[in-house]
Amino acid sequence: MFPSVASAHERFAALRQRLAERGISFRAPPPEPTTCCGRGCSGCVWEGWYAAAGWWCEDAEAVLSEG
Repeated sequence: MFPSVASAHERFAALRQRLAERGISFRAPPPEPTTCCGRGCSGCVWEGWYAAAGWWCEDAEAVLSEG
């Protein structure tokens, strides 16, 4: 879903701004992992983070579409 960490953070910021403009309180996006060993492990913590980031964006969009 995201080509880079920076693009995920840009999407987070855009969605958080839209939520704030509508006065909607929503949980914070997932924090970046701090335990990556950098060896390209299968099931890397970054894979989980990118998945969680995508779900956060989907949930935020759903909340915005309801309001």
